[in-house]
Amino acid sequence: MFSEEELKRYNRQMMMEGWGEETQKKLKETTVFIAGAGGLGSPVSIYLTVAGVGNIRICDFDSPDWTNLNRQILHDHTRIGTNKAVSAKMTLERLNPSVNITAFTEKITEDTVDELVGDADLIVDCMDNFPTRYVLNRAAIRNGIPLVFGSIWGMDGMVSFIQSPETPCLRCIYPDAPPSETFPVVGTTPGVIGSLQALEVIKYITGIGENLKGKLLVWNGASNQFKTFRIPKDPDCDHCG
Repeated sequence: MFSEEELKRYNRQMMMEGWGEETQKKLKETTVFIAGAGGLGSPVSIYLTVAGVGNIRICDFDSPDWTNLNRQILHDHTRIGTNKAVSAKMTLERLNPSVNITAFTEKITEDTVDELVGDADLIVDCMDNFPTRYVLNRAAIRNGIPLVFGSIWGMDGMVSFIQSPETPCLRCIYPDAPPSETFPVVGTTPGVIGSLQALEVIKYITGIGENLKGKLLVWNGASNQFKTFRIPKDPDCDHCG
């Protein structure tokens, strides 16, 4: 199941209680769909790749520009003009050649989302706009796939683990989409939130730890404080109600 190099690569995480080769095998056999290869998609995809998640489907129709480079660490100045998903694949395959990386350059819409997600076991929402987030939310509900939500602004961020019908869905948390706008962000913020999203994925796959089901974790980077809020389901939600 594992090469000698893989066993060495994953040695430190397999030392954890309850992990070992059988748990590492679960990671290798899992497929994760990452929506977005930008600020959040960078740490999410990097940490899932180096952890040994066997199949990563990463999707982004955009290409990096200079304003992205303070936080989108999948890319550098030599990749400006290259599609972000393609650039991500180049970076991730260098980090761990034993992981299967599939890049999708299409835009996520109601017409494309099911085919793009494919046979994924989880969806990670690394988008920066709510219309697309709602498309992913509906796809997750429709196909019975957990969705890991993350959002950032400046030095602040939020994370939740959504698994409908067990938990509230994204529409329950955000009944109305916030206005679309260019927002400020320092690169460490998606680093923190994206790492937490990746951890939520790893906890779900391995069964080690507790996911943020029915909870919204809010991080204030300026004061470095975390708060967790319970989120009720909306019985009238037009996505999951």
